[in-house]
Amino acid sequence: MTAKSKNILITGASTGIGYDLVKVFLNNGYKVFGSIRKQEDADRLVKDFGADFEPLLFDVTDHRAIDAAAGTLEGEIGNEGLGGLINNAGIAVAGPFIDLDVEEFQYQFDVNVFGLIKVTQAFLPLLGARKNHGSVPGKIIQISSVSGRMGMPFVSPYAGSKHAIEGITECIRKELLLFGIDVVLIEPGPIKTPIWDKSMNPLEDKFKDSAYHQIMKNAQEKFIRPSIESALPSDKVSQLIFDEFEKKKSCARKVIIARKFKNWTLPNLLPTRRLDKILGKALGLMK
Repeated sequence: MTAKSKNILITGASTGIGYDLVKVFLNNGYKVFGSIRKQEDADRLVKDFGADFEPLLFDVTDHRAIDAAAGTLEGEIGNEGLGGLINNAGIAVAGPFIDLDVEEFQYQFDVNVFGLIKVTQAFLPLLGARKNHGSVPGKIIQISSVSGRMGMPFVSPYAGSKHAIEGITECIRKELLLFGIDVVLIEPGPIKTPIWDKSMNPLEDKFKDSAYHQIMKNAQEKFIRPSIESALPSDKVSQLIFDEFEKKKSCARKVIIARKFKNWTLPNLLPTRRLDKILGKALGLMK
């Protein structure tokens, strides 16, 4: 009987959830390969994590680099294969739909969607999508978001990309039954990571003349800052993701969010139009 590989690939490993996922997998005896975009970050992580961490230098928008990394890893681990792929790399583009250029949507999808597709396709053979695979088929964890099922104002690029990931994952989870490769959607709510610092700042010059400028400030004060303050720590979320990965029978999708009844269950019980009106009035979108 073949054994489960202890090799794991985590994309977007330099900060946030990716960094903490590397840590928790290493602490549990795995060899971790992490995608890193910059050599200085790769050097930092090697220093932080030691010999059982190996950086793979590629940007998820660079498809040739992804293929090269897959070839390198094939040569290194061969029939051992990968026990898991965690598609964590992602960005958040934010702002009013009317004020965003189509190129900003395109970049959001290039990273979050097409990057995920390319990485998954490139490493599927090492996960077991080939004849005579040398170990137990691996598991794919897709880091989606609650935004993948519930869109909010000013994050249409991000929510759209996560909706796309949800739809793609629903399909490939069924297709990969042929190879015994499991695919799990993880849908986190707000998490204390640097992604918040890189996305929405309604006071920036870019939106100062927007019709939505004041409304964005309202959103920042009434929803975003309180959400960040009550957000789950990245290390806790990473541990929950690891626990789900280790299960023999994982759920198809798992929501991870603070105050789950208030922030997830209750809003999903409300009729869509009712929730729209509540948000519209709270933010000043409706008189």
